[in-house]
Amino acid sequence: MKKHDLKQHGLPVIHDYAAGIDIGSRFHVVAVPADLAKESVQTFQAFTADLERMANWLVSLGITAVAMESTGVYWIPVYEILEAHGLQVVLANARDARAVPGRKTDVNDAQWIQRLHACGLLQASFHPDREVSALRSYLRLRERPLDYAAAHIQHMPKALMHMNLQLHHVVADITGLSGMRIIRAIVAGERNPSPLAALSDKRCKAGVDVIEASLVGNYQPEHVFALMQALSMYDAYQAQLLVCDQQIAQTLIKLPQEKTLPAEPLPKPRHNTRQPNALNFDVRTLLY
Repeated sequence: MKKHDLKQHGLPVIHDYAAGIDIGSRFHVVAVPADLAKESVQTFQAFTADLERMANWLVSLGITAVAMESTGVYWIPVYEILEAHGLQVVLANARDARAVPGRKTDVNDAQWIQRLHACGLLQASFHPDREVSALRSYLRLRERPLDYAAAHIQHMPKALMHMNLQLHHVVADITGLSGMRIIRAIVAGERNPSPLAALSDKRCKAGVDVIEASLVGNYQPEHVFALMQALSMYDAYQAQLLVCDQQIAQTLIKLPQEKTLPAEPLPKPRHNTRQPNALNFDVRTLLY
């Protein structure tokens, strides 16, 4: 098979065996150089088996470089499967392809991407390696239980106010040590303000007598039930957060490590107390 012509549209060809893919939600259009295949533009469904067939077809033609646009999340499985087959994949910004002049009306998107990539006119967007990409996904997923838990935290003071309990006014954070101890005791059935106040941490700015006064209320069952529901959902998302943190820790361990340890010891943390929404493992030591 002959080598491609030296120029396309007056520009020198840099990647002789380059392909372009127009990413879609249900199917993908793939274009290769016209002299590599009888049908140089083919359509593949988005099913995994079809993506594997696409990758095998490109490899069989001797394609070494593939370019595609970063369309939604549809490019992710295509990128990963092509990369697994040893192809060099470039993820291009759609604006870069549209900014290049000279496109003819009879050229589809996949052909245009292929020609631009063959001529080296597409700049690859940053795409981290497998481990870092997985880490970023876990960190993004971690934001969801945090957001959902925050909504149920807001439900707790509302339920307390319905019972005229002023706990959220006398403790800095009802999800802190003192607040959670007292709320769990209320849900468990305790109504006496004295033993409830005794559950507060000695470091609370408000005195025990103030906390005790704040816990004299009207414990109607429907409001206690609302508090119980908010606490239950909060705990559920905290459990999911812990599972997510375990995945993050395992992924961090897989990252490449420096062969030589730093000469200086790990500095002491700036804060002596655990920060809100902090990871549930010693990330400082793991990363140092």
